[in-house]
Amino acid sequence: MFRRFRGAAAAKDMLLDRCLPLQRTERLPSMQASGRVLSQDIFSPVSLPGFDRAAMDGFAVRSEDTRGAKPNAPVILDNFLALRTGMLVPGCYDAVVMSEDCRMRGTTLEITVQLHAYKNVSRIGEDISVGERVFSEGHTLRPPDVAMLSALGIDEVSIYERPRVVIIPTGGELVPIGLRPLGVGEAYEINGLIARLYAEKWGARAKKTEIVSDDEGLIREAISSNADADMIIIIGGTSVGEKDYAPKVLEEMGELFVHGVRLQPGKPTAFGVVAGKPVVCLPGYPVAALSDLYLFVRPALQKIGHRSDRQPKVSARLARKIPSRPNYLSMVRVILKDGEAEPIMISGAGILSSVARADGFVVVPEEREGLEAGETVVVELFE
Repeated sequence: MFRRFRGAAAAKDMLLDRCLPLQRTERLPSMQASGRVLSQDIFSPVSLPGFDRAAMDGFAVRSEDTRGAKPNAPVILDNFLALRTGMLVPGCYDAVVMSEDCRMRGTTLEITVQLHAYKNVSRIGEDISVGERVFSEGHTLRPPDVAMLSALGIDEVSIYERPRVVIIPTGGELVPIGLRPLGVGEAYEINGLIARLYAEKWGARAKKTEIVSDDEGLIREAISSNADADMIIIIGGTSVGEKDYAPKVLEEMGELFVHGVRLQPGKPTAFGVVAGKPVVCLPGYPVAALSDLYLFVRPALQKIGHRSDRQPKVSARLARKIPSRPNYLSMVRVILKDGEAEPIMISGAGILSSVARADGFVVVPEEREGLEAGETVVVELFE
C-alpha cells in the first residue's frame, strides 16, 4: 500500500518546500544570455541616447526661428542643417522640422509649422539615464533585453547557473530508443526523453542515464552516483508492486515524504530527499509521467532556477461534461476548436497518442466531482 498518501496540492507544497533556489552563478557574454536569469541588478554605465539625435528625417533648426509659421504664412530660414533619423543634432539647434512640413527654396528653407524646443529630438538619456537600473536580479533575459544590453555596451552579465537534473529510467522491459526492434513485452524508453526535453525547455541542464533494471541495489547506486545533481527524477518502479523499489530506496537513503498522490492520472508518484536534494519518482505510464512533469517538476525547477512560472493558458467553453474521481485532482487532455475545449481522454494513463493530439489540459480540482458542459475552463497549454 501507499505509505505517504497525499492530496495533489499538499504534495506539491511539500516538494516546493524542499526545493531551494540555486546560489551558483557564472559570467556569460550578453549575446549568449537570452533565456538566462540574472543574478545581479544591472545599472546602465551610459546614457542612451548619448547625444541629442534627430527623431525624424528633416532639418535641424532653432525653435525660436519658427515662431508664427503656418501653412498660409511660412517662415523662411537660412540657418538650418539637413539630417536623417538618428543623426546628431548640434548644440546650436534645438528642434527638427520634418521633411513634409517644409520645402527648399534655393538655399533657404520654407517652414509651415511652428516648433517648440526639442520637437522631434530624442534627448540625451531619454531612453536610459546613466546609473539607472535597467534589469533586476531574477529577470529572465529576452532577445530585446539582450539588444538593450548591447546598446549600452554591456558585453557580459552575471547569471544563475542552470539547475542540474539527472533522469534515471527504470524497468527491465525497456529498450533504448532505436537500438533494435522490440520483442514481445518490450517498450522503447520514451519517458526519459520527454522528461529531458521538458527539463531543458524549463531552463535546466538535463542528463539521462542508461536504463536501470528493476533492482534495488542498482537503483541505489544510480542515485548515489548522481548525488551532485540539483534534482533527480526516477521514472518507473514507484507503485506498490513487488518490484517497485524506488520509494523503499528513498526511505532508506534519506526521506520519503510523499508516496501516492490523489491525482488522476499519476497516483503512483513519490517524492523524497537524498543528501539534501529533491528526488521525484514518476509513474512509468507516459501520460501519468507527463502530468507529474507539469504539475510538480515544472514549478520545482522554476523555483530552483529563479524563474517565474508563466505557464501559457487560455480560456474556453467546455464542449462536454468531464467526470472525475471524488477527492482526486484530475488532469484532462483537451483539443481546442472554435473557442471550445473538447475532452479527448478522461482516463488512460498509457495512451500517448492522446497527448500528441491534445492542445493542453484542464485541471478538475479535488473538491469538484467533474465539470459540466458549457462551463468556462482554463486550458493549460502543452508547450
